[in-house]
Amino acid sequence: MTSHDDTAGRPPEPYDLIGVGIGPFNLSLAALADRAETVSALFLDARPEFRWHPGMLVDGARMQVPFLADLVTLVDPTNPWSFLNYLRDQQRLFPFYFGERFQLPRREYDHYCRWAADRLPNCRFGSPVTAVHWDAEERLYLVHAAGAVHRARHLVLGTGTEPVRPAAFAPLSRHPAVLHSADYLTRRRALDAARDVTVVGSGQSGAEVFLDLLRHRAGDGTRLRWLTRTRAIAPMEYSKLGLEQFTPDYTRYFHGLPADVRDALVPAQWQLHKAASAETLAEIHDHLYERTVGRPIDAEPVEILPGTAVTEAAQGPGGLELHCRHGDSGRRHLVRTDAVVLATGYRAVRPAALDPIADLIDWDEQGRYRVDLDHRVATRPELTGGLYVQNAELHTHGVGTPDLGLGAHRAAVILNAVAGKTLHPLPHRTAWTTFLPPSAPAFAPPAAPGPAPQPAVLPRPQEGTERAAASR
Repeated sequence: MTSHDDTAGRPPEPYDLIGVGIGPFNLSLAALADRAETVSALFLDARPEFRWHPGMLVDGARMQVPFLADLVTLVDPTNPWSFLNYLRDQQRLFPFYFGERFQLPRREYDHYCRWAADRLPNCRFGSPVTAVHWDAEERLYLVHAAGAVHRARHLVLGTGTEPVRPAAFAPLSRHPAVLHSADYLTRRRALDAARDVTVVGSGQSGAEVFLDLLRHRAGDGTRLRWLTRTRAIAPMEYSKLGLEQFTPDYTRYFHGLPADVRDALVPAQWQLHKAASAETLAEIHDHLYERTVGRPIDAEPVEILPGTAVTEAAQGPGGLELHCRHGDSGRRHLVRTDAVVLATGYRAVRPAALDPIADLIDWDEQGRYRVDLDHRVATRPELTGGLYVQNAELHTHGVGTPDLGLGAHRAAVILNAVAGKTLHPLPHRTAWTTFLPPSAPAFAPPAAPGPAPQPAVLPRPQEGTERAAASR
């Protein structure tokens, strides 16, 4: 791999690839690039160290994907940055083996990623990228970070997503008792004085926060409330064939759909990527069941209200006031509460560092990236360097975009594209499901009359078997 040290006053060789942000997806790319001798890479992050959703590493929380969805295994099982090699390094292979669990504790996944990030030589933390420029003469990106300027032929954005706060809660954006689930663990003590706590959001984060509050506030008289806009507390789709919508096959199908169809499809698929796991929902039910043994079902100060949207939120004389509307009945009611946890998800945002080259990017009608199947962003002709994105292409690549199970595959696609050759062979077919039916055959006019057909000579059974085998 080429050295990038400044030798004898000469400018260092440009990197083939610079990654901006080091979350799980760019960390996966860093792990794969570490073994690619023909690709030089550097990954930069503003944080002092790797952390993965630290506010949601609650006790008992598990991943929603199998451990095989690590940084590298689904592309290169022999890679030293695999989860199994991490277990070997940590002397935990036998405990993991006897645990017989495919899904990891969230805290272990976070620790595994930190193990890799601390050891990968191409990852640099404490290096905030402040600006990205394009040098048209040299045909290179100029990446400004921590007082240095790094040059690269290609750029990969892996800056992650930011918490979403619904517009109704804008008046409470600075209220100390209104927090996003992203900050739940770090600010949980701020809820201790609250005697009425409301969780908003029906996804996995909302379910985990509600369950954690049930466990930690049991018996102290605190009223706990769970509001969701969805009509039912429904589990995430986890059937084996249903999960095939998280395959490269489905990604290719989704990418080929018209933009308006894609935009309508993503919200309709909420149960694929925004619902809670059946296991977490079962734990909530079991906990409530045990708490009410020998007592009426409504003895506990607990409310679960699906199909309910918060239309307005404000500070009232006696606490927070949430104006709610029930979707099916249209009935409106007022909820008074002391604290709110917003488990309302995340969205991709454009990093400010891109502002110097924003005019060179070919945005779509809604100001989003246009992204091809290789995850390369469409740009103006004068910007010839590849600009790639990770987890910012939900609108072009579908519900698998934020899924960790597709992370290694996407990283390999990008690495192959940057290298200009196949560093990692990828499977052509990954699902039993055929998502797009074959095109109808072209209309053919009826054949002209000819001699009467002769009776078909049917083969003996063994002949049929041999001919069928020969045609496969």
